[in-house]
Amino acid sequence: QVQLVESGGGLVQPGGSLRLSCAASGSSFSRNTMGWYRQAPGKERELVALISSGGSINYAGSVKGRFTISRDNAKNTVYLQMNSLKPEDTAVYYCYAWTGWVNYWGQGTQVTVSS
Repeated sequence: QVQLVESGGGLVQPGGSLRLSCAASGSSFSRNTMGWYRQAPGKERELVALISSGGSINYAGSVKGRFTISRDNAKNTVYLQMNSLKPEDTAVYYCYAWTGWVNYWGQGTQVTVSS
């Protein structure tokens, strides 16, 4: 069993930055693929970024060059640094964990980009 708790969301102006954190407990964090998804109103949930246990990273094309995913296995935490934020980045951001057998999701944190 894996529990995921996100933090760091909020309201930011276009061009601003936010850093999301996801603290994980339960199954061995270092062996899990971790990531972030987001869901905007009226849209399907979409991948933002993934980081494997070995450190391989994938980004959605819409965030590449602006967002950076990282993990700290000593703290059981995954981060999403978001720079140059745009109004279209507004969404609920969900932390994700894949143990190799089961997916887990956090409850989400709201990110709103607006002037």
